[in-house]
Amino acid sequence: MNRARAVAACLAASLLAAGCGSSSSGQAGTAGGDAFSFAIKSDPGLLDPAKVQNTNTYTALSLAYDTLVNIGADGRIVSGLAKKWDVKPSSVTFTLRRDVTCADGSPVTASTIAANVGHITDPATKSPAYGVVVPEGLTAKADDAAGTVTLSTPEPFAFILQSTRYLFIVCGKGLKDRFVLESGTSGSGPFQLASVRPNQSYTFNRRDGYAWGPGGATTSDPAAPGSVVLKIVGSEATTANLLLSHQLNAGQFAGPDRARVTNVPGITTTVQSNGTQEFFFHQGKGHPGHDPAVRKALLQAVDLRDLGAIATGGSGQRPTGLVMQPRPCPGDTVTGHLPVFDPRAAQAALEAAGWHRSGDGVRLKDGQKLTIRMIYGTSAGETMAAAAEYLADAWKSIGVDVRLRALSDAAYGEVEAVTQDWDVNWVPLGVTLPTQLLGALSGPFTPDGGNFAHLTNTEYEQLTAEARKLPGTAGCDKWARSESTLFDSADLIPVVDKTLTIAVHNATFRITAGLFDPTSIRMTGADK
Repeated sequence: MNRARAVAACLAASLLAAGCGSSSSGQAGTAGGDAFSFAIKSDPGLLDPAKVQNTNTYTALSLAYDTLVNIGADGRIVSGLAKKWDVKPSSVTFTLRRDVTCADGSPVTASTIAANVGHITDPATKSPAYGVVVPEGLTAKADDAAGTVTLSTPEPFAFILQSTRYLFIVCGKGLKDRFVLESGTSGSGPFQLASVRPNQSYTFNRRDGYAWGPGGATTSDPAAPGSVVLKIVGSEATTANLLLSHQLNAGQFAGPDRARVTNVPGITTTVQSNGTQEFFFHQGKGHPGHDPAVRKALLQAVDLRDLGAIATGGSGQRPTGLVMQPRPCPGDTVTGHLPVFDPRAAQAALEAAGWHRSGDGVRLKDGQKLTIRMIYGTSAGETMAAAAEYLADAWKSIGVDVRLRALSDAAYGEVEAVTQDWDVNWVPLGVTLPTQLLGALSGPFTPDGGNFAHLTNTEYEQLTAEARKLPGTAGCDKWARSESTLFDSADLIPVVDKTLTIAVHNATFRITAGLFDPTSIRMTGADK
């Protein structure tokens, strides 16, 4: 995996993070055929599934496109375009449903699937999905007569089946002319884009006769909406106003406005994890984090619970792993694998490692100050700045010279991966498969690879190498142990899981990792 793709896996894969979980309303009655309105923060822009670069686009496209398989409410793989599958370490063969049609009426065949894979993996396409949500080296072999398509990778790929959940299948006119996808959809999903008002709204109309949703779900339920309207609302305060005045059916809240829509009659809220906030120590030679004793001492000086509460304004959850829920491998890989908060022990550990306080209180070793340069993104807002200050104060109290640097999104990537002018890096993660982290947590260092923190954890590398050869959940024990060994070595520190509050009025629906289950949307009442 090259540097750009690995950084995308580590950072931009958060495009799959927003909107995790499910929401429901307890309203009585039905109002099928009505429009279901949902707020998104920005215009989806280019609608070509091979060019997706942000969460809002994924959310929009999930209404109009199908995937080979889906994820059920319990996290298990269920049918989609494929009715069954046969998984091997480096391939998966799908048997497709025969009744699937594109929105323009054309059939969806094995060759349709193969053409999609060929387009995304073509170097000329330069697809952001390639190497992140679509495995590198993926190939497809179609047999239209048998109704099967086989996807293969050059080496065993543990989650070759699960990764297809994010492969939107273009069909019909859009498959022949990608220009159609500049501002329209060409899929086999339960809704079809009907109208666009740039920077205002996207309206998708329901397709009658749709019968191949998750587990065979259809659009025939009387309570299914006649259309879905995605309203572009940049401010969460405005989203709250629209929801409270019943001009929206649903919205997502990550900031203080979540309090305004909670415990309000007629509005149901659920809180879901939305990716992990964590920080890395740069372990390159010449950096303080190169010494594991220093890394662990610095962690002992920090109350991670308090730090997480500050970073999320008190709305976070204790992290239990690096992969978002629902995970292919359930369980807790964090608890018991991080140092206990003990500032005195931290100071003693630094003394033992040869770092002694000087006259100004800052620790020295061989004439060099113990200096930590920490970077973080400004887009995370005031709570992140407060968390950085808290972290700095904790380290200063044990004799560390801490220098904070807040960076814009544009500057952040340059400093993190190119200039490498940092010792501690606060990183938001939002990955859905453990394989998406391999290029950032192991392998070649930047600039040749994506290992931006210069991690060298041989146990992690061995465990993941073994796990990658085992299909799906067969390797879960090794994936779990590989994560825990990173925490044992203080290679990266999961601080807190951010959360989203999903608020709903007169509807129920399910959305996971930013992707709608469109056939789950139901209208449960209407204001008269």
